[in-house]
Parts: sequence; structure tokens; C-alpha cells
Amino acid sequence: MAEKARDISRRIRTVQATKKITNAMQLIAASRIIRAQARTERSRPYAVAVSEMIRMLSSEARQNPLLAEHEEVRTVGIVVVTSDRGLAGAYNTNVLREAQRAIARERAAGHEVQIVSVGRKGAAFFRFRRIPMAETIMGVTDTPTYADAKRIADFVSKAYVAGEIDKVLVAYTDFVSAALQRARVAQLLPAISSEEDKEREGEARAIFEYEPEPELMLGALLPRYLEMRIYAALLESSTSEHAARMRAMKSATDKAEDLIKVFQIRANRARQQEITSELADIVGATEALKTSAL
Repeated sequence: MAEKARDISRRIRTVQATKKITNAMQLIAASRIIRAQARTERSRPYAVAVSEMIRMLSSEARQNPLLAEHEEVRTVGIVVVTSDRGLAGAYNTNVLREAQRAIARERAAGHEVQIVSVGRKGAAFFRFRRIPMAETIMGVTDTPTYADAKRIADFVSKAYVAGEIDKVLVAYTDFVSAALQRARVAQLLPAISSEEDKEREGEARAIFEYEPEPELMLGALLPRYLEMRIYAALLESSTSEHAARMRAMKSATDKAEDLIKVFQIRANRARQQEITSELADIVGATEALKTSAL
């Protein structure tokens, strides 16, 4: 049965309405990515400076519990940062894939895994697969704050110091540019890994005098360092989410335009067929009248 022109016109109006929505979402994401990128870039110098100071102090003192490696790794905590909203292309899929790989590696090594899920999409993913979560945090990924990072840092640091978790990882999305974001897994605790210590063994180090003692400075700085690491991961992920959503909505808008063009061609053809059919009916009726008149 041939399509009717009015049915195709109805489809065109539906696609046009969808196009307006995706175009509006693209513009919103584009405006948000500018602010999110500015926040991310402002936080990076502080994060680099604190990290360097921690490395310098850790060479003088290793007594802080957040620096100490546990003798036996039995349980690994993984902080997984996803989004609270969808329509962001492969953003959530990529970071969840990296988290699954990390979970598989740790379980293959005989370690138990505890998940700290940040974002509704991650929570739904782990809940559907019946993967237990030690903590679930929602409603913070769109515009993360330092208080959100502190809440996560307090939870994982307390569990690490108490011996409930022997290592802490974070799975997040690193913002490279508006066109490129990379999902990755990094270590949070212990704050300085043994691999980093080995890499720095041959480095020449300046001699400093510390006031107060390095142990006291580490005790004050390490919690801030952990909070800053998590805050940086949240900011990077938030910026990546807006960039991914902007690209996804642009792609949807472009495809809607292409679909409208296809439907317009089909509508024109359907209208031509209807006109041709109507003309044929008129001609046929006219010929029938002429025949009956004779």
C-alpha cells in the first residue's frame, strides 16, 4: 500500500520537533563545556603543585597511613565516575568498559572489589549486573563541587586507614579536547605507588629544611591531596560529559536534517502519485460521461 502524503508530512513534523530538541541540547552543552573547561584548567596548576609537594615530602617521611602500602591486598575499592543523565554518546560506555576491565584484573588476581559509584548511569549499570556497591553518590556529576570530592575522599580514606580497603582506584574520563576524551583508571591510594618510587630513585633531589616536620606537613596535606585528586577527576569527567553530549546532539541534529530531506522527497513522490491518480479518475469519469451521452 502506497504511503499517503499527509502521513509522511506528519512524520516530517515529528522529526522537525525532535531536531529542535537536539539542537537546543547541543547549544546548552556547548555553553556548559566552556564553563566546565575553564574550571578544569583553573584547577590543574594547584593539583600539579600539591602533587609535587607530596612527592617531595614523601621522600622524607613515609609514616602517614595514606602513604603506607598494605602488606597484603585483599580488597580493592574502585571509584567509578559516570553521568547522571544520558544522551552523551559513548561517554558512559567507555568509562564503564574501563571499570569492568579493572574489576576483571583485580578479581583475576584474587582480590575482592568494592565499587563507589558516582552518577546514576553507573549505579544502574552495576545494579543491573548485581555488582554490589559500597557507596552510591548521585546528582553531582553535572556541576561537581569540592564538597562532593571531599565526601568521596572521606569515605575511601576512612575505609583505607581502617583496613577495609587495601587499594583505591578511580575510573574516570580525562578531557583532552572537545573532540577527544579518554577513559582511564588511576590509583588514588596509597597516594604514592611503589612504581613511582622506583622511577624517582635515580633522580637528583634538592635538600630542604622543613618547618614544621615533614610528618606533620604530610598529615595536613595528604587529605587535601586526595580530595584534589578526586575533585580533578570529577571536573575532567564533567567537562568530557558535556563535550560528548554536544557531539552526540550535533550528530542527532544532522541526521534529523538528512531524514527530513528523505521524507520530503517521499512526500513529493506520494503527492505526485495522488495527483496522477486523481487526474486518472477525472479523465475516466469524463470519458464515461461522454460514452453515456452517446
